[in-house]
Amino acid sequence: MDSLPLFPLHTVLFPDGLLPLRVFEARYVDMVRACMRDRTPFGVCLIASGNEVARPDEPTMPETIGCLADIIDCNMEQLGVLLISARGRQRFRLLGHSVNPDGLLVGQAELLPPDIIDCKLELLGECLAVLRRIVASLHAEHPGELPFCEPFLWDDPSWVANRLCEFLPVPLKAKQMLMALPDAGMRIEIVHKYMRQHHIL
Repeated sequence: MDSLPLFPLHTVLFPDGLLPLRVFEARYVDMVRACMRDRTPFGVCLIASGNEVARPDEPTMPETIGCLADIIDCNMEQLGVLLISARGRQRFRLLGHSVNPDGLLVGQAELLPPDIIDCKLELLGECLAVLRRIVASLHAEHPGELPFCEPFLWDDPSWVANRLCEFLPVPLKAKQMLMALPDAGMRIEIVHKYMRQHHIL
């Protein structure tokens, strides 16, 4: 991918994750319109340094592992302000990036393969039980407003691990590390250990 538009954020997007965004900077409004017109994704990267809002004295540097995002809904809140929902797709590795004249970062990226699926069934089962409790609690509090994209892939270790990673109150750098892991089993083990240490299990 030679010209992937990038949206660096102070958040980590996981595959199949749901990302709501309020878009108001002209460079990103134009990016959203182009992605919707051409039915193409954009890339979401955690900000390694810099800010979400452009500052000439402090360029934004993205992390090298990010996640493609497909726009699944878009509404105009007011003139020049878009409310979008995007769904995480495949992970990618940035090989380099440049800055367009309008300030939009454009990356040269290679797609990463899907997770290796090699996890301990006992750990997966305990993690799945926690995730089901979280979903049931959220559904009871906010029916029809779950922060997940359907379908719910309860039997997919990657999906289970990724959804738990989104909820865990850990630093963004830790979430970035978890998202970048190539093995769903490793992600499950780390999440399971964290939940046991913090008495969530």
